Amino acid sequence: MQFELSEEQALLRRSVREFAETEIRPHVMEWDNAQHFPHELLPKLADLGLMGIQFPEAYGGAAMNAVDYCICIEELARVDPAVALSVAAHNGLGPAHIFMFGSDAQKSRWLTPLARGEKLGAWALTEPNAGSDAAGTRTTAVRDGDHWLLNGTKTFITHGKSADVLVIMAATDRSKGAKGISAFIVERGTPGLRAGRKEDKLGMRASETTEVILDQCRVPADQLLGEVGMGFIGALQVLDAGRIGIAALSVGLAQGAFDCSRAYASSRKQFGQPIASFQAIQWKLADMATRIEAARLLTYRAAFLKDRQQRTTLESAMAKLYSSEVAVRAAEDAVQIHGGYGFVKDYPAEKFFRDVKLTTIGEGTSEIQRLVIARQLLA
Repeated sequence: MQFELSEEQALLRRSVREFAETEIRPHVMEWDNAQHFPHELLPKLADLGLMGIQFPEAYGGAAMNAVDYCICIEELARVDPAVALSVAAHNGLGPAHIFMFGSDAQKSRWLTPLARGEKLGAWALTEPNAGSDAAGTRTTAVRDGDHWLLNGTKTFITHGKSADVLVIMAATDRSKGAKGISAFIVERGTPGLRAGRKEDKLGMRASETTEVILDQCRVPADQLLGEVGMGFIGALQVLDAGRIGIAALSVGLAQGAFDCSRAYASSRKQFGQPIASFQAIQWKLADMATRIEAARLLTYRAAFLKDRQQRTTLESAMAKLYSSEVAVRAAEDAVQIHGGYGFVKDYPAEKFFRDVKLTTIGEGTSEIQRLVIARQLLA
């Protein structure tokens, strides 16, 4: 058991933190207020290797491991969870699905530019009536000669408008339920593919979220990803890994909320002394720090097991559940410590409070995580 970062990982943390402080922090509220997805940031993220963190160098990636990935997402989320969400979605969903189940030709054609940051990826599973019940997918794919015809609507898709390459789940045989869902690679500009409504969100406003609409969308047969009927099975494996990313994002967000709370408590004076000298505030900070460290260890443990090629269904769900709920508590405590100033946009606590709720919803709600954990324990 090793609880210390290597020298390389410590350097990675410093590098990503410096990048986030210099390139992201000055624009956080500007992007949030305008609901602006910062396309201009993508080349800079790519230069740092953050658009292909875990993908092999042969496909243009940075060849980092899962613990390294957690460090990167955590440090981005500490400054702006919305940017961290976009980076996590790009790395951990669509491109990850291609890497895990794509043919060599598909990886060369699509994964390489995605990992290099030359193209942006998206993953389309959720539908208006298929959220937690993702196996209830109504989007269809019907074989038509050497093409597939896709029809349906996906919702809550990160990068649904801006993505160059989407991985889309569709039912190829509804009679088989979850085993009748297949995955397809679809490029932006394909006839019949278009973005629908952009969501006006409570938080994570700099991360683009839209509908994706498929209307007689013709996809070449060689863009079937994996085997027919195995798309949803593959999606579950993608989610196992993706939940580690959301856990890391939650840890980073919680750490950011703690950092701003500690700084505020040390500078804010009441009754002639910093409020950090009051036991009520001290205990809040102590509890925050303890919970965050526990969440971090759960998250890094799941990542460690993933690096050892072990199945992490249980550990990923535990990390995601605990870290996201710790982050909600940390963001709430941050607002409370800031008092009235926690309720205004001049201080970062307000944005952490808005952003954090998505962590208990995205990539499986807390309720679904508890279901996954219980099934694993009782199997």
